[in-house]
Amino acid sequence: MTDRPDLPTRATRAATEIAEAAAAIDPAAFDRLVEALATARRIAITGAGREGLMMRALAMRLYHLGLDVHVVGDMTCPPLGPDDLLFVSAGPGDLSTITALVTTARAAGAKTLCLTAQPDGPTARAATQIVHLPAQTMASDQGASPSILPMGSVFEGAMFLIFELVVLALCDRLGTTPAGMRARHTNLE
Repeated sequence: MTDRPDLPTRATRAATEIAEAAAAIDPAAFDRLVEALATARRIAITGAGREGLMMRALAMRLYHLGLDVHVVGDMTCPPLGPDDLLFVSAGPGDLSTITALVTTARAAGAKTLCLTAQPDGPTARAATQIVHLPAQTMASDQGASPSILPMGSVFEGAMFLIFELVVLALCDRLGTTPAGMRARHTNLE
């Protein structure tokens, strides 16, 4: 086994980069995100690649909170319309498939919310609401001071952290207890 004396230093730096990115979200935008999720009749969630995995993790917790949530692409994802929300992640700012889904949802009357590091990107501009998460993505990993983490890992790690904070805020907003969440956890694992 290789001795890794730099592991604690790297872990601290990576965790700091993720925490700093998450802390940089505008508190008002965070509150609007929580409110949009709490008040939507139905929520559909999507993202591409590793961002998509973080979105699926959020969908699971939203389900545990008792919200009517679905993952785009699953066979049980219903159509969206008025009073519904499509929540997408487009860290690099331009994901053509995600932009197309935002356009479709808006045409059906649904609200659309985009989490992105590039608020001026085409996907964000297509959405009705934007939450800017200022973090390195694959679109910005070649800059002057890149993260210790590769490609979009800071954005994806910050997504996980922000989503856990969203869940805590929703617990308060909805009056959900840990026991209530646990009761909705699958028994088929």
